[in-house]
Amino acid sequence: MTRPTRQREDRTRWQGEKEEETDDADVDLDDLDPEDLVRTADGELIHEETGLIIEEEQIDPGPEWRAFNHQERQEKSRVGAPTTQTMHDKGLTTTIDWKDKDAYGRSISSRKRSQMHRLRKWQERIRTKDAGERNLQFALSEIDRMASALGVPRSVREVASVIYRRALNEDLIRGRSIEGVATAALYAACRKEGIPRSLEEISEVSRVERKEIGRTYRYISQELGLEMKPVDPKKYVPRFCSELELSEEVQSKANEIIETTAEKGLLSGKSPTGYAAAAIYAASLLCNEKKTQREVADVAQVTEVTIRNRYQEQIEAMGIHS
Repeated sequence: MTRPTRQREDRTRWQGEKEEETDDADVDLDDLDPEDLVRTADGELIHEETGLIIEEEQIDPGPEWRAFNHQERQEKSRVGAPTTQTMHDKGLTTTIDWKDKDAYGRSISSRKRSQMHRLRKWQERIRTKDAGERNLQFALSEIDRMASALGVPRSVREVASVIYRRALNEDLIRGRSIEGVATAALYAACRKEGIPRSLEEISEVSRVERKEIGRTYRYISQELGLEMKPVDPKKYVPRFCSELELSEEVQSKANEIIETTAEKGLLSGKSPTGYAAAAIYAASLLCNEKKTQREVADVAQVTEVTIRNRYQEQIEAMGIHS
């Protein structure tokens, strides 16, 4: 067979395949019976009667290897720890273990220990290449320290780290202390995640005064366009009642007082912690589990005057005579 003849045959075969593809494309998918559609092991969706492929090339997000038990899975896995916003390098750099032992767990010689000590020192130095990274490293360590002291979940630390990174990228740190912006970012993250932590509680674990935290928070919130909803006083009720060792009945009554009085517009412009504290004080009296104003004020970190004022407003709105 000559070469031109072979080329003509190939062209004819190719044209026939194109015609078959065109015929498949002319099939109206709406006319196909869903019961005749079959999903193959490869992930393709085909019409059983005509063999038409409806869906193909599905992406498998899993690994390319298979494992039948935990040991095989551990041996074949090649991934490390996930990236995290809570570290300045997102956890991508390597670290040198502090243990002075080799791969078999045996102690290394004094010469090797000295060498490893120098390597660790240089490793710490090269992890931060400029002032911006050193700033971020210190700020994120402060956020982690304060978040641990407050007992907030890891999601709050991640959000606070993202907010601080944005503030750093937009040069909002200039003229302000790193601790102040880091604390304000943590407070903003608590509000975004719905974790009830007041400015007083935040300032207790911070090295910055409450007034500076509030001022910095308002600044970065405005500059970064953070949409913050007003704090719901009911979110403070479970924690305050737990610390005061009050029953669920008191907790339920306090929530009822907050809901009823908030509907009448008493919550507008009021501190959520003081409002929640006054509702808990009123509920404890109504449920015969009396707590003094001083005890409630100490837990909520507000003054007794605040509790008295909010308490009077709430019982009047509820139509309760003291």
